[in-house]
Amino acid sequence: MAEWVNAEVKEVKNWTDALFSLRVKAPIDPFIAGQFAKLALEIDGERVQRAYSYVNAPKDDLLEFYLVTVPEGKLSPHLQTLRPGDQVMVTKEAAGFFVMDEVPECKTLWMLATGTAIGPYLSMLQQGEGLDRFENIVLVHAARYAADLSFLPLMQQLQQHYQGKLHIQTVVSREEIAGSLTGRVPALIENGELERATGLSLDADSSHVDAVRATRRWCVIPSNY
Repeated sequence: MAEWVNAEVKEVKNWTDALFSLRVKAPIDPFIAGQFAKLALEIDGERVQRAYSYVNAPKDDLLEFYLVTVPEGKLSPHLQTLRPGDQVMVTKEAAGFFVMDEVPECKTLWMLATGTAIGPYLSMLQQGEGLDRFENIVLVHAARYAADLSFLPLMQQLQQHYQGKLHIQTVVSREEIAGSLTGRVPALIENGELERATGLSLDADSSHVDAVRATRRWCVIPSNY
């Protein structure tokens, strides 16, 4: 059975009406970048809980979660109304195997994410452990609208930090924005647009985004497809 601890809310940042970040401080056990925790609130006498990935690096003091509010959801609308000083429950021990140690050897690591699934990649990139073995890293974030690319400034900062090793590419499906590809990632892989935009080869078709795949030259970690 999971052990729960109380977390103090430090900030609720609303990126859009539906997307928000929850930053809390809590006495949790150490976790590995890419893992997730469960958040919970007591609502009408019931403990309502959901799993969310860490966005922050394990070395950071504050824990950050990137969420989308589901209008009819049991938990997310309540989490969005929290204010600094409020309490939320979090599992003391993280879980999950979506971590760098599980990634096979390859030259180019492709990180593909839609929506809030960008979180674990940002945790990995901010921590920086286990990434030296890749010659190139490609971070692809797909969203419906440009306003939903909440962490683009952080992605750009990380790109500078990695000094040419990290390539970022945004994809927007419902409007055309300069610098972003338009459409959906599986189709952009299949028609070669993603490769042309990044200048890196991905010998794959749309079926490859359903699982981690590897060859001598590239590997893919799909998230939220």
